[in-house]
Amino acid sequence: MDQHTWEQLVKYTELQGTSGQENQVRQAFKQDLTPLVDEVYQNKLGGVFGVKNQQSNGPRVMFAAHMDEVGFMVSGILPTGALQVVALGGWNPMTVSAHRFILFTKDGQYPVVSSSVSPHLLRGQAGGQGKLTIDDILFDAGFESADQAQTFGVRPGDFIVPATKTVRLANPNRAVSKAYDNRFGMVTILSALEELQRVKTPNTLIAGANVQEEVGLRGSKPAVNQLKPDVFFAVDSSAANDVDGTIGRQGVMDQGTLIRVFDPTVVTSPRLKEFILQTAEDNHIPYQYFVSKGGTDAGGVQGQGFGLPAVALGVASRYIHTHETVWSIPDFEAAQALVVAIAKSLDESVYQDILER
Repeated sequence: MDQHTWEQLVKYTELQGTSGQENQVRQAFKQDLTPLVDEVYQNKLGGVFGVKNQQSNGPRVMFAAHMDEVGFMVSGILPTGALQVVALGGWNPMTVSAHRFILFTKDGQYPVVSSSVSPHLLRGQAGGQGKLTIDDILFDAGFESADQAQTFGVRPGDFIVPATKTVRLANPNRAVSKAYDNRFGMVTILSALEELQRVKTPNTLIAGANVQEEVGLRGSKPAVNQLKPDVFFAVDSSAANDVDGTIGRQGVMDQGTLIRVFDPTVVTSPRLKEFILQTAEDNHIPYQYFVSKGGTDAGGVQGQGFGLPAVALGVASRYIHTHETVWSIPDFEAAQALVVAIAKSLDESVYQDILER
């Protein structure tokens, strides 16, 4: 991985933007996207896409990441000044406590920590904390009272976003960060567009990022209704399940890009799957099959219009939807290479072959 791509990954994973509060991420992305495309479009929900190489005789091919990361929203302020929250996106409650976050209010940004119970206070209690839920976790910004919190502009509806740094690990092929789901996809798209700058693709290429994916795939429908692609590729990060080395696990790091053949929202078309597999093999791109228990923006768009062929591509990363995701640089490079290869080869004849008959 070259230094420019690494710096892009650091920049985007460290930017903070949970669902509904993607402004920081959107501004950076629009600035980086604009020189790489012919036109930039933003829909009214906040998704941003670039269009290049508009070919009247080729299909409209969309690659879509998403800008948002998982976080929390303030739902109430206790008399002690502690903050109650609701989750934005899926969290395992056991990973939330005792971490640093940033609280975004109309008046400023403040450090905040998620509450936990000291082991000293659990002595003599059978079963310890018992079953933890998000409702059990409060957020502490150091306020002495609800009145003091309000003087700092804290109100229900304010956002709380994880705070951490992106670093390479001892193995230089792996790194750790927050928000790799799905700033990975955003940087993949920017990196692919850089490689395609002087390439005339046999299609109208549409590439960008949606908003509010983590709270119900909400940004995907406005995007496809605005730009009307003929085929849709979600570029997203999925959960690796390989730490203990058990044979048969889904999502193994360093084994290449994912080709998602099934999830609860999408049964991938056999014709579309075979095109992707052939493209990967023709270009010597490492890949692995993936069956997921969660959905992506591909599931949000396939029923739009008269029906839209859709599939998710991406990578498997450990501990997604936490402060610290471990991810593979070779897997990133494989996913980026597959996006480029698909963009170069998906012409009208391929599109007609993909269509179900």
